Amino acid sequence: MIKELTIEQFNQFKKNFNFKSMYQNTSYMEVMKNQGFEVLLLGLVDNNNILAATMILLEKKGKTRYGYVPRGYLIDYNNFNLLKQFTTELKNYLSNYNVLSIKLCPPIFRSITDTKYNITNYNNYYDNVFYNLTELGYKHLGYNDYFEALKPRFEAIIDISMPYYMLFNNIKKEYRTKIRSAENKGIKIYKGDINTINILYEQIKSKYPRNFEFFKDCYLKYEKNAEILYAKLDTKYYLNKMQELYINQENECKYLNTQISSRNKDNEKYVHLKMIADKKLNEYRKLIVKATKYLKENPEGIICSTALVLKDNDEVYILTDGIDKKYRELNSKHLLIWKIMEEYSKKGYKILNLGAISNPNILNNKYSGLNTFKINYNALCYEYVGDFELICNDKFSLFKNIKFKNILKI
Repeated sequence: MIKELTIEQFNQFKKNFNFKSMYQNTSYMEVMKNQGFEVLLLGLVDNNNILAATMILLEKKGKTRYGYVPRGYLIDYNNFNLLKQFTTELKNYLSNYNVLSIKLCPPIFRSITDTKYNITNYNNYYDNVFYNLTELGYKHLGYNDYFEALKPRFEAIIDISMPYYMLFNNIKKEYRTKIRSAENKGIKIYKGDINTINILYEQIKSKYPRNFEFFKDCYLKYEKNAEILYAKLDTKYYLNKMQELYINQENECKYLNTQISSRNKDNEKYVHLKMIADKKLNEYRKLIVKATKYLKENPEGIICSTALVLKDNDEVYILTDGIDKKYRELNSKHLLIWKIMEEYSKKGYKILNLGAISNPNILNNKYSGLNTFKINYNALCYEYVGDFELICNDKFSLFKNIKFKNILKI
């Protein structure tokens, strides 16, 4: 029968369950309570043994409720009889609780593609699991290409179980160059605190529907399993570096002038090189002006990019990351992502989840830049099944036009 579980019972069952997500964490439950949702922890219990469990977020409209199961149930989806028993009893329980329907997006992967978007792994159990769900009345809501689903249908995931120097070598060469460039300009990575959430939120608020309190609560409720990291530009170092590069380039230009004036037989070659050198010198001149302004306005440095990281068992999940677009050319976020990879690899974590991407196999993808940025770290693309809806109450048709708030999007 279905019973309400204590936090301790739920966590113990989750601990022994092979497939789980940080969205099935009771810390996430506490976060969502502060977002205005009622939360149920339910389990299918037989002789005091928990056979399956779920966390359900509920939104209330009048006397009725609508539910969302973050990343699905803790259950063996291949076990049809167990899934059937759990579904039947769960529907009865929720119907009595005036829940009209629930949505879930189980972490059932369909395929895995490499950096060139070639399929390297297909879930042989996928068709069976899909059949089990639809046979039991779960309506599949389609294979979305972008971010219409409650949780990402595509995620970029990196195996960080190897030595960190191998991880770096696996990053696309162009990005390795940008990472070194960011370090050479004086960008360093630091761990933030609760005050850094303000900066993070300013950088990301236009991208996500969640409010400031959501991100603050994630940092606080996950406690030791949450960290915020940021990339900061040392503005004094940056100015000195640009001045040094300018002086070196100025000397290069002077040298080329002497070669041209000596009427060397390779004069045409040196004229061409001088044109290139002059152009670079002019670029450094502009950078000095910009660096001088940065130092004058921000003598303590500039926080260019941020990331909120959650840890769960051997997985690290970048819940969100942001960048101050005024400093995009400094490549701070390239360095920040790499340092996250490096640090948690050294600490023994196995997986780094970079979060959502869009379908990599569609033409004219408006989010291709996001995909490329994450995949270039040698990330694999995991495709999941998408969203399902289960009607729990026959009254649903009378209320289907009720508009509930978007309870997903992080």
